[in-house]
Amino acid sequence: MPRERPIYSDFFYDPLTEDVEELLARFQQSDSIRYEYFSAAWRQMRFSDVFIGIVGMAEQKRFSRVTLATAVKYFLPPYSYQIRVGGLYLMFGLYNTQLAVPRVPIRLALGDWDIIQKFLKDSVNSGHQDVVYIYHKLVAAKAIHFTAMPHFLSFLKLRKRKQNNLCAGFIGRSMAVQELFSADILEEVSNIESQYEKLKENTVAVRCEASMTQRDFTARLKDCMAEFLTWQQKTFSQAEADNKGGGGDDEDEEEEDEEERDYKASSSRARLISSIKQKSYSNFQEAPKARRHRQPEKLKVWLLSAPEQKERVPVKRTNQTPPYKE
Repeated sequence: MPRERPIYSDFFYDPLTEDVEELLARFQQSDSIRYEYFSAAWRQMRFSDVFIGIVGMAEQKRFSRVTLATAVKYFLPPYSYQIRVGGLYLMFGLYNTQLAVPRVPIRLALGDWDIIQKFLKDSVNSGHQDVVYIYHKLVAAKAIHFTAMPHFLSFLKLRKRKQNNLCAGFIGRSMAVQELFSADILEEVSNIESQYEKLKENTVAVRCEASMTQRDFTARLKDCMAEFLTWQQKTFSQAEADNKGGGGDDEDEEEEDEEERDYKASSSRARLISSIKQKSYSNFQEAPKARRHRQPEKLKVWLLSAPEQKERVPVKRTNQTPPYKE
């Protein structure tokens, strides 16, 4: 019997992703990164029962890899800090509640090492001891394996994998411009600029020749940052509204467009192959009549020059000695 096709891929499972996003959304509503709030949402949704009902240890291990890979996805950028903390808590919960024996480890790519270390450094500097404790708890249990790739390398798979879209509500915004706008950096820049102008006025040799700054630089920079923050707020609010609205219709339209593009690509490839065959057949040249009639003549000449084979006539042997007679 052929093996049945699994209902989930090697990297994520749509119903599981929906439940994970619901759990992280509840954790995000708490407006805290303490583990007790995540644990309360975990128990409320009874997330420990996600591994129940799977028959067979091989399938249990495979599903455990899918769940841990889904949790790792929310632990890495481009999500906000609170969602990444929720992803770390989710990794801890799923690893300790899985039913596979031995437990399936959490795979993290070596390329993400610097990102994780920066995340831990920010957590230590901010005094978030829950985050640091959970991570070191996983490390002490040897639950995290840093590998070359986050997933197993497998061949004979479909070239085009199904992609899982990012949740717009979990993506962290760029706070660098806002921090620059709210800090005293603009005031310091303005002071440096005024001091430079005074020194230039006092120096007669370079008073009219050197001009390294713009007089309205601080005001123009402030206007640009305010325009960027307004655009960012408008873009994120519109994305959240679209996500709450007809997100499913957009996905269906994207799938239809993708199928239409695949169909057009396959039809264009078929037309190209057909045109190549037609060109090759049209370029075929038949042999001229002289050449076509030349081959039987050669054959006839060869047959005429071949020696005739005569039929063998039986010859009576006479060199036999006659029998002895008395």
